[in-house]
This record gives sequence, structure tokens and C-alpha cells, in this order.
Amino acid sequence: MTMLKRLGRLFVIKTRTEAWLVTYAIAVGAIERGQHYMHQYPGFGGWLLALACTGVVFIAGARLLDSVKPPAPAIAAGPYASPMRRRAPLGRNRPRHVSLERGSSRRTFRR
Repeated sequence: MTMLKRLGRLFVIKTRTEAWLVTYAIAVGAIERGQHYMHQYPGFGGWLLALACTGVVFIAGARLLDSVKPPAPAIAAGPYASPMRRRAPLGRNRPRHVSLERGSSRRTFRR
């Protein structure tokens, strides 16, 4: 069973470069198939089938590129907010500060 898993890992597309290479291979095959259709069915029917073959390349290529995550940037650029940190759950032994606004002064109470 492990040999089948090892063999299966060869066919997993992990990077965008691999996705582009597979899309290129699909495009070459589609053009070849479209040429066969144009020779086999001369006229409008052959052109329509050849166009359908090349249209499949766009659909498959988009699907492949969407399935692979783009690499994360090394440095975050832009005016993005930093991710919020989650607080630890509050227990009975840890006081929680609650601020109540009354009038113009602000007071902090412990609960």
C-alpha cells in the first residue's frame, strides 16, 4: 500500500510552475486534437470542434491555477491591519478589567 501512495505523490501538483507546465501540455494536446478535427471534418464543423478543444485549455488551466496556492510574500506590504491575537479563556482566578463610562471620567473596575 505504501508503494501506491509513493506513486500517487508523483501525480500531485504542488506548485504554480507545475500547474503552468501541465496547462502547457494540455494546450499542445488540444491543438493537435483540433488539427485532427479540422482535417477529419472540413468546414464549419471542424473549426467548431477545434475551438472547443482550445476552450477546454482555458477552463482546465484556470482550475489548476486556482487549486494551487500562490506563495506567501516574505514581507507583508500595504496598509493591512495586523492579525488579532486571541485571548486566553478567562478563569475564576484571573481578574477581568471592565471599564464603565459615567459622565466625563472613565473608571476601571475589577470583576
